Amino acid sequence: MDMRRIVAVLAEEAEQQIQDQVWKLTPSDRTLALETEAGMRDAVGPPDVQESLPQIKRLEHLRETLAVLAISLARTHGRMAWFLSGALNALEPVLRWRALTSDRGGTFGTVLASLEQYTEAEDAVRRLQDALAQITTETVAPGSVHPDQQADDA
Repeated sequence: MDMRRIVAVLAEEAEQQIQDQVWKLTPSDRTLALETEAGMRDAVGPPDVQESLPQIKRLEHLRETLAVLAISLARTHGRMAWFLSGALNALEPVLRWRALTSDRGGTFGTVLASLEQYTEAEDAVRRLQDALAQITTETVAPGSVHPDQQADDA
C-alpha cells in the first residue's frame, strides 16, 4: 500500500472515531493538531512549489515534516498519539531515502528516491495536513449518542 493510501485510511479512521465519539477531542488535542498542521504546512508546500525544488530540498522538507510529527507525538498520549504514530509510520519510507549519489563506500542502507516517490510522499503529507485541520474543527452531530452511552428515557 502506498503512503497516500495509508494516510487516507488513517484520516478516515480518525474522522469515524470522532463522529462516533470514540475519540473525544480535548482542547489540547485540537491545539496540538493546529500546531502540527501549521508546522507541516511550513515544511511541505503546494505541489507547484515543491516540484520546482531540487530533490535534496524536497527530501529536507519531508524530513522536517517527520520531525514535526515526532515532536508532536512526544507531547501527547492516547488517540492523538496513536494517530500521529500512524502518520509517522505511513511516511517511514522517507527515512531510508537519500538525495546524493554515492561516490564510494556504503550508504547505510539508504536509497535514491524517484520523482514519483517524492510526489507520493508530499501528497501524503498534504492529506495529513488536511486531516489535522479537520480534527481541529470536527464536531459531533447534535443528538448523536455513542453506543456505550445510555440515553435517559425517564
